Amino acid sequence: MIYRIDVMPAAGVTDRRGAALLKDITDLNLTGPTSARVIEVYWFKGEIDRPAIEKLAREALTDPVTEIFRVNEPTELTTSFRSVLVAHNPGVTDPIEETILKAAADLGIALEAARTGRLYILGGRFNDETLKVITHQRLLNPIVQHAVTPDSIVFGENPKYHFKLREIDLPSGDVGLCDLGKIFCLSPDEIRAVAKYYDNLGRKPIDVELETLAQSWSEHCVHKTFKAKFEFEGQTIDNLLKSTIARATKLLDKPWCLSVFVDNSGVIDFDGENAVCFKVETHNHPSAVEPYGGAATGLGGVIRDVLGTGLSARPIFNTDVFCFGEPDMKYSDLPPGALHPKRVFKGVRAGVADYGNRIGVPTINGGILFDPRYTGNPLVYCGTAGIMPAWAAKPGEQSPGDLIVLMGGRTGRDGIHGVTFSSEALSDKSTEQSFSSVQIGNPIVEKRMTEAVLQAREEKLFVRITDVGGGGLSSAVGEMGENTGARVFLDRVPLKYSGLSYSEIWISESQERMVLAVPPENLKRLLEICRGEGVEATAIGEFTGDKKLTLYYKDHLVCDLSMEFLHGGRPQLKLKASYKTSGNPEPTFPCPSRLDDDLLKLLGRWNTCSKEWVIRQYDHEVQGASVLKPLVGAKSDGPGDASIVRPVLGSKRGVIVGCGINPAYSDIDAYKMASSAIDEAIRNVIAAGGSLDQLALLDNFCWGSATEEQSLGALIKAAQACADLSLAYGTPFISGKDSLNNQFRVGEKIVSIPHTLLISAFGIMPDAEKAVTMDLKKAGDIIYVVGETKTELGGSAYFASKGFIGNNAPGVDTATSKSLYDRLAAAIEKGLVRSCHDLSEGGFGVALAEMAFAGGLGARVNLSRMPQDGSLHRDDYLLFSESNSRFIVEISPDHQRDFEMIMGSTRLNIIGEVTGAENLMIEGLGGGIVIDQSIETSKEAWQRPLKW
Repeated sequence: MIYRIDVMPAAGVTDRRGAALLKDITDLNLTGPTSARVIEVYWFKGEIDRPAIEKLAREALTDPVTEIFRVNEPTELTTSFRSVLVAHNPGVTDPIEETILKAAADLGIALEAARTGRLYILGGRFNDETLKVITHQRLLNPIVQHAVTPDSIVFGENPKYHFKLREIDLPSGDVGLCDLGKIFCLSPDEIRAVAKYYDNLGRKPIDVELETLAQSWSEHCVHKTFKAKFEFEGQTIDNLLKSTIARATKLLDKPWCLSVFVDNSGVIDFDGENAVCFKVETHNHPSAVEPYGGAATGLGGVIRDVLGTGLSARPIFNTDVFCFGEPDMKYSDLPPGALHPKRVFKGVRAGVADYGNRIGVPTINGGILFDPRYTGNPLVYCGTAGIMPAWAAKPGEQSPGDLIVLMGGRTGRDGIHGVTFSSEALSDKSTEQSFSSVQIGNPIVEKRMTEAVLQAREEKLFVRITDVGGGGLSSAVGEMGENTGARVFLDRVPLKYSGLSYSEIWISESQERMVLAVPPENLKRLLEICRGEGVEATAIGEFTGDKKLTLYYKDHLVCDLSMEFLHGGRPQLKLKASYKTSGNPEPTFPCPSRLDDDLLKLLGRWNTCSKEWVIRQYDHEVQGASVLKPLVGAKSDGPGDASIVRPVLGSKRGVIVGCGINPAYSDIDAYKMASSAIDEAIRNVIAAGGSLDQLALLDNFCWGSATEEQSLGALIKAAQACADLSLAYGTPFISGKDSLNNQFRVGEKIVSIPHTLLISAFGIMPDAEKAVTMDLKKAGDIIYVVGETKTELGGSAYFASKGFIGNNAPGVDTATSKSLYDRLAAAIEKGLVRSCHDLSEGGFGVALAEMAFAGGLGARVNLSRMPQDGSLHRDDYLLFSESNSRFIVEISPDHQRDFEMIMGSTRLNIIGEVTGAENLMIEGLGGGIVIDQSIETSKEAWQRPLKW
């Protein structure tokens, strides 16, 4: 028996989703639709009667106050209405279906299957073409969804798989061999190495063996560009990562760094008894073609990185940074095959928020940037931190005979070839070609799995753990078994549906899965814990002592690879790189006599404006450990610099996190761009009350071409900057990730993203109660500028607002800035600082306005008192320079002497005072007023762009 239930708002209740849909249609610049309704649709299959199905609808699917339901009564439409019923494609995971089946079972209702859909009803006068645009731009994504027609089969049968071993013929000629390499995403040198390996074995490769090599050798998994041998500026760089970033960490040799660059995340000491870890990942390509699912699984994946670090950590907070095309981009300018930036923005935001909120991990820090070059290739950075007992900070080593246990979600076709898809450039055909490459997430499964893993850790039931991420089981088991060997029986892997081949099972990147090495005597207890949490766990094989990867499917040997070749047989890339800084036209425009409009324009720029619309949709209170949240101030709507959590609730000790990113500087100088990102991340931490004493860094490189010489030269310069500043500040890198080939191809035209480096700073605060926020606190307080202002407006928001880039990007003088940071941290620790805010995008003008309207207080300052190097003779340049290593600091007059004594020889000056006038008054170099603006007007300009 099949039933259909429609759930809709009750009479008199506003259809909020319908109203939001109508607004989105308006944003598409479409006319015609005048009304919109959204109805949830459910189909059920099973030997059940109508009373049972009504009980399910009443108790599990509807809110009795605001909703009503109908059983087997599809909504009838008049001729003035059009409708589209959207459902998931066959084989695509729908997390709601699993939840419904469990809810039905809890109610004593035995369902055989469930499906979900959403019915959109539009009223008004519009043609078929308009409906088609609405459908494909707003109602569905063809990668995971389809429009239901009368001919659609709701409960179709999954095809059966009939085993057939697929051996691959290796062409004798080099051209044919290279063509085969393209099919399996292997470079010419790689496929030649593969051919030599099999020639020595005297047999043909099996398809799953080539798939395993392709996944394990992909850019995404092995980061082969960073490990390449570069010829650059007359020198040879053998392994860029080891030569720069990892080398700096090794030279610093901090005893509180417990595990770096060897696990799923970096681990540092927290309090001697506990350790904390942090990882930031990217999920760019999947988010470009399926924003909601791509972003959600990006966050789900990095949460599993933390869960799979050492012997498992409990997630304590999330971070995210997004880079999009501009939301007001004209649809006529949209490249073919690309989704509109606003749709990507909304989908990514919803995916990350839904996953984090549902799994119960607070999202506490991040940022959002916009640039037209991210259209078609958005960047989605997701980070997670965790805490674990100190004894669990490092993984153990499995022994031959230990079982390979697969835990969590079932395996399907979603995510197949995900890492090879993520390693290539995008094009106008990517949406059509990536139907199986985007994973579908289920945060409830991951939450249950997390609880099961942590219980098993406490009982020490496993000796090693890793997540099943990029490359699926091929990477997870392949990496774990490198030093021992592994034997896997693929027909034991639990599947979402029948019909998967042995190769698909092995390389699927279906989400919410972990692999554990479990001594046989512990399996029974582990399975008991999993049953108690409603988590599926299956022993799918064992670790061996033969250093081979052998796979079986129903007693058929389908893979027999040497671990030595799998992990050491990839030929090292040999690349040429060159670099020169950009030469841009130097800006030539007079300094305006008044700068009120310029300040308001900067406050309202996409990159500078309030991101409150996004932040409010995250839960940053869950777990009850948040000390400093993303929004601060009198009305909790000011932009905080860094965030702090207290993961051990009985302790004052905290974890502080901040980030730095400004790709605009890469249009001038990649070294300065990277230096500025590091300095900004550290400034954010210092401004909130942190210090350099136990501060670690994470790098996330998102680059364009991985072959073009200038692009590679920029990558080298940025990596060198990371090493130099790491050593100068004593801040080791503990983890990182790169994502290359972030390009979008339309025909012969290639649009590359700006070279983008995200730096995350992650440290320990001995006393989180000494945190400082950025909002002005009290009229009569003194306002200092700490740090020197220079003529460094290249890549600045101010130059961009005038249509220029410039050439003098901000640099970093680490010799003076380290002392500044140490002294300012000491002043904050002693309680001398009332508020502190770092100066970054938009410079002093934007930072001061933010402090004023966040605190609901005014300020009067004089630009002639600005500490500077003597090169600035224009009010606008003083106001909007983006020189690094600078802060605005609010001090009580009672603390002036003590503050200046601690700051010593640091460049600083009293520039003005806090007032109760609720306006911003700024005097220029000549003594005249250059800005007289109410803080209410400033705040409105800042909040207006993203008041969606």
